[in-house]
Amino acid sequence: MKFDRVIKDGMIVDGTRQPRFIGDIGIRDGRIVEMGKIDDAGSAEVINASGMIVAPGFVDLHTHYDAQLFWDPYCSLSGWHGVTSAVIGNCGFGFAPMLPENRDRAMLSMTRIEAIPYESMRLGLPWSWVSYPEFLDAVDATPKAINILPYVPAGPLLIWVMGLEGAKSGRMPTHDEHAELRRVFAEALDAGGCGWSAQRTPPSGGAAVQRDYDGTPMVTDLMHDETAFELCKVLRERNEGFMQVLYESGDQPTNELFYERLAEISGRPVLMNVVTPLPDKPSYHRNQLAWLKRCHERGLRVIGQGNTSDAGYTFTMEDWNLFDDLDVWAEVTTGTREERKAKMADPARRQALRDNIPNGLIPLHRVVVTGPRLEKHKQWLDHDIGLIAEKTGRHVVDIFLDMAVEEDLKTEFFGLPPMTSIPLLKEIVDDPSVVFGVSDGGAHTRFLTSGRFPTEHIIKIVREHKMCSLEEMHWRLSTLPALVAGFRDRGTLVPGAPADIVVYDLENLTIHDVEVAHDFPGNEWRRVQRASGYKFILVNGEVTIRNDQQTETYSGQLLRYGVAPVEAKPALAAQ
Repeated sequence: MKFDRVIKDGMIVDGTRQPRFIGDIGIRDGRIVEMGKIDDAGSAEVINASGMIVAPGFVDLHTHYDAQLFWDPYCSLSGWHGVTSAVIGNCGFGFAPMLPENRDRAMLSMTRIEAIPYESMRLGLPWSWVSYPEFLDAVDATPKAINILPYVPAGPLLIWVMGLEGAKSGRMPTHDEHAELRRVFAEALDAGGCGWSAQRTPPSGGAAVQRDYDGTPMVTDLMHDETAFELCKVLRERNEGFMQVLYESGDQPTNELFYERLAEISGRPVLMNVVTPLPDKPSYHRNQLAWLKRCHERGLRVIGQGNTSDAGYTFTMEDWNLFDDLDVWAEVTTGTREERKAKMADPARRQALRDNIPNGLIPLHRVVVTGPRLEKHKQWLDHDIGLIAEKTGRHVVDIFLDMAVEEDLKTEFFGLPPMTSIPLLKEIVDDPSVVFGVSDGGAHTRFLTSGRFPTEHIIKIVREHKMCSLEEMHWRLSTLPALVAGFRDRGTLVPGAPADIVVYDLENLTIHDVEVAHDFPGNEWRRVQRASGYKFILVNGEVTIRNDQQTETYSGQLLRYGVAPVEAKPALAAQ
């Protein structure tokens, strides 16, 4: 048999920025073996791609599927929206290495920092590992419909070496502890880890803080610069790997200097999170872009990851955690449901809350009431809190919290994201060095659906607003992130590459409305957005999506060191 599969007569946008062309792709043993005009006689399957765009599968560098991949082989939403490879372990959060006595505490942390349901983790994580190499073996053995590239998250490393109490204390590791940290990190890299990640934000207020389940800082927030530099030295010695860091000191020059030092010491790429266009403060992202340009002129490999999705936040105060940059809000939103309700209703706390109105990620006055429960509140359906304040003469904080408390924290609200300005988005699109999308796939599952971002970007940036060409878009969605993250042979459609391919209908590509799905372990629910227009998605040469529907074919690979053998064997399928 000459080919296992031939994609016929498609408009090929190969990810290299070369002009599109009509042609065929011949696939054998999971790889592209021929392109151009192909005789498909004797092939096992011929895919008619006439009128379709044929492009490299998308690469998502910012996900938190570390738990979800064990119960959802498609890592949805990502797998539904053309992502064929994803990086897990972002922001320093993960589940390995992990002593058995720390497992429950790790899951509790993820219930707040990434808003993943505890019961789903408790039922869905196999916990067949202790060490990081054992964790990768578990990921390797798990059926997957997309490829997985793993970071080594700094948080579990610190806890492994210093203990939870020591890591939470904020003390500097001893010389021996730094040596052990380097050893355990090198062991993880030997097993196939692709680098390290960390969130480092102020332990108390003043910036984009995401906190532990009890309101305390995450251990990476307390990590010293010197510890980060020790991890950089390991990458330098090996000349491999990269870093994803969210660093926010509250002072922009300090932030920039830290990223520069990471790049200088390691000699490796640093993925800086995040480049965010703020409509009320455009100088913020413009300064970021200007600084990134200076880094590149100096030869420093600092790459900005753009927060480029306009997926909003549909949330209730049952599990909302993204006002944590304000200490007083973090305090009233931690604890049991009854404790939180009591604190939100406490008159003694209200003045401090009024004096510290959330105005960062989603400004409180712009939050819209989308799901009032009580009859007296239904008059405010689709009103934002600011408009209700104008009509009633009441303070925005009192309106927001009184409604939430009276409705047992079940009122549904919607917050617009920062990225709503088309002109400001274009400024980021026009910078060729910015990686698109902070999907947070697998995280914030009850109020965020930005895993849709590849589909959203093709529709909005290319089809609707014509900000860039399809050739540029597919470079930014596939090739650039693959190059940054060390995917050694993915991101482009060229002979010899693994056949990670999307075949889609550009004119009819669609993102569907947000819906609630009870499809997590323990019948836990999440918000999802599906796509239509993906005629075929192939991962390592096997069709995982056909006409927008899962084929339950699990041909994804664990990409140790950014690469994995693509063998001629049947893809795993549902039993």
